[in-house]
Amino acid sequence: MHNHRSLRNGTPLDDRHATLPRELRKGGYDPALFGYTDTSLDPRTLPPGDPLLATYENPMPGFTPVVPLDESFAAWVAELGRRGYAVPAPPAPGKDMFLPLRRGPRDEGDGPSFAPTRYPPKDSETSFLTDSALTYIAERRGAPWCVHLSYYRPHPPYIAPEPYNSCYSADAVPAPNCRTDRSLEGEQHPWLRQHLQRLWAGQMPIQEPRPMAELDARGIRQMRATYYGMLSELDDNLGRIVAALKSDGSYDRTLIVVTSDHADQLGDHWLFGKDGYFDGAFHIPLIVRDPGATRGRVVEAFTETIDVMPTILEWAGRPVPHACDGRSLAPWLRGETPADWRREAHWGYDFRDLREPAAEAALGLDPEECGLSVIRDERYKYVHFAALPPLFFDLARDPHEFDNRAEDPDYRSLVLAYAQKLLSWRMQSEDRTLSQLHLGPGGVFERRGKWPATGQPLR
Repeated sequence: MHNHRSLRNGTPLDDRHATLPRELRKGGYDPALFGYTDTSLDPRTLPPGDPLLATYENPMPGFTPVVPLDESFAAWVAELGRRGYAVPAPPAPGKDMFLPLRRGPRDEGDGPSFAPTRYPPKDSETSFLTDSALTYIAERRGAPWCVHLSYYRPHPPYIAPEPYNSCYSADAVPAPNCRTDRSLEGEQHPWLRQHLQRLWAGQMPIQEPRPMAELDARGIRQMRATYYGMLSELDDNLGRIVAALKSDGSYDRTLIVVTSDHADQLGDHWLFGKDGYFDGAFHIPLIVRDPGATRGRVVEAFTETIDVMPTILEWAGRPVPHACDGRSLAPWLRGETPADWRREAHWGYDFRDLREPAAEAALGLDPEECGLSVIRDERYKYVHFAALPPLFFDLARDPHEFDNRAEDPDYRSLVLAYAQKLLSWRMQSEDRTLSQLHLGPGGVFERRGKWPATGQPLR
């Protein structure tokens, strides 16, 4: 993220960066998009007044948008209208269709997340995207294809269709990991205190249509249970994809990657959504099904989202661009264990808001000071803020990240060591689009790998 800087919705992606669909297109694929990528385009590539400058919900360059779904959900809402549902007229937000029409006694008792959507699963946005993708795949009739199927749900509002809304009991799901009081939680760090205040004051509404302050302990547990139900609906739709690939004989010729853009706190530390630095927002699933790979292997080594693009490109027989920070997961899929694999995970978070800078104003920060970087291994986790105090967690003693040890004298040397490791990682992973090339007698020379690896002339 510290290379492309396009983390927040609305922050443009510099057009110079290679993208997965562009690279696959060079190999003869026509990457098809179902759903969204929320890519804000580089304004320098567009003429003044271009409508694409008025939205952050553009497809990533290189994709062919077959069924694009932005926050209007226009294609899905139109389909619901054709099926006889009363649908909101533009410009009403399409996400209103996720909200229930009724509430009964149990709905009230279990909080706003128990009441089901107004439609059954067969008419959900998730099923609509699955149906669309399956139709597209069937029309390929054996020709090579590439589908990016980007489901919106699970996502706020936390409402699921029947029977998924009641698949899991609020009494059976794990309770959130949080302190007994929100004010005590906020004492951990200035950013957390300020964010909790805004979230629970309704300035950052997550649960619609009710403000967060109306959620009691039971309502939070039900929200978690409903989220699990939403995951089960998604799982059933992925099962439909797999069944179709097996039916048409393409399952054993298809690479399948299942992952997500972020996770959800679901009440941990009194937070909801993806904001912050806790593991709960950044520990995401990654399942790779390679037809020729070792089956059923669970890898506990640290992998990162940046590994997905090199993995797909290698599988497709395409070169990996210089600037890619990740590494292909192919050795793990073959049953190998690379000796030089990373021993930490890293991530970053940018909490500026250029239109409504309430967070940065409350903390006395400039926009470029509204960032943090994290390094986390099996035992320790260090969080470095650009202009706020750091955090340090001993995960063996404190797996849920309650106790900040950054100022503890017993951890002083470790805090320094991890700050240095984070700095070294940043230096090693700066933009290297051209850094491994040399121009001189003989032309352009490329070199990769540790010494004594040799390079080769390019042209």
